[in-house]
Amino acid sequence: MSCFWIQSILIAGFFVLFGFEGFPVISVDSQRSTDNITIRQGDTAVIRCVWCLYVNLSYSQQDRSLSIDPRCPYSLRIQKVDVFDEGPYTCSIQTKQQPKTSQVYLIVQVPPVIYKVSDDIIVNEGSNVTLTCLASGRPDPSITWRLLNPSAEALDVGEYLEISGIVRSQAGRYECKASNDVSTPDVKYVNVVVNYPPYIKEVRSSETPVGQAGVLHCEASAVPQPEFEWYRDERRLSSSQSVSIQISGSRTLLVVANVTEDDYGNYTCVATNRLGIHNASVFLYKPGTGRDINASGCVCQSFWLLLLSVLSALLKC
Repeated sequence: MSCFWIQSILIAGFFVLFGFEGFPVISVDSQRSTDNITIRQGDTAVIRCVWCLYVNLSYSQQDRSLSIDPRCPYSLRIQKVDVFDEGPYTCSIQTKQQPKTSQVYLIVQVPPVIYKVSDDIIVNEGSNVTLTCLASGRPDPSITWRLLNPSAEALDVGEYLEISGIVRSQAGRYECKASNDVSTPDVKYVNVVVNYPPYIKEVRSSETPVGQAGVLHCEASAVPQPEFEWYRDERRLSSSQSVSIQISGSRTLLVVANVTEDDYGNYTCVATNRLGIHNASVFLYKPGTGRDINASGCVCQSFWLLLLSVLSALLKC
């Protein structure tokens, strides 16, 4: 008798391995449904036809049984399986009585791979944003999104993440994950920067006696980083022997080195970037006058001061 393999879609290269324990072909009748073998791309598939069938005629026709003939262990080995190896394979055995065939279907699974993801982007607050993450794999991978900071909460599922009217709290590092349970997920990241105009979130006034150094604090939130200016009445201040302006990131200090009676009063901190402007009043006051040292509530808008700041910004251009 003879035994041979046929792939219905593609004739695959193979060789016979005696005694190799692989995936058994358990169908014994061509009328039975096809058995499936699932394997990952790149692995080695072994499809085994372990039997040559013969009929034991020593029993009655009703008790006739099928046995395994150990002289006929035929196997098909496919190394580095790829998607084009997928399909039905048929084991055909020629006996004295009649030919026997059995079929298996090789299913090739492919790990997920993200082949296209959005570039890092910078947008203005209020813009509509669409992030893209395209992946391949077999079965088709599931795409999930997360905003990693601050809470890493799960977002929408799908290739496209739509953000309508993005706000500053939605800025950060977005994670796209492609999963299909074949192997570890593939992960890519998109950084989203949201620009917004300055907002002065904290100011601190100073209660300072004559002859001492008075320090006024001003802190703003903005993207891009804000530029700062200090004003006393309508006069813009600059660093001199008596006054020092210090700027560090989103914070600024106005230091009056040797306070005199004329230095007491209202000062204005102005924060600007290309998207807008904001200002707040800060006070240098004499001990005992009863002014609240935490003047964060004294945030105000002044038409003339805004106009001066805008004109100053234009003159820099």
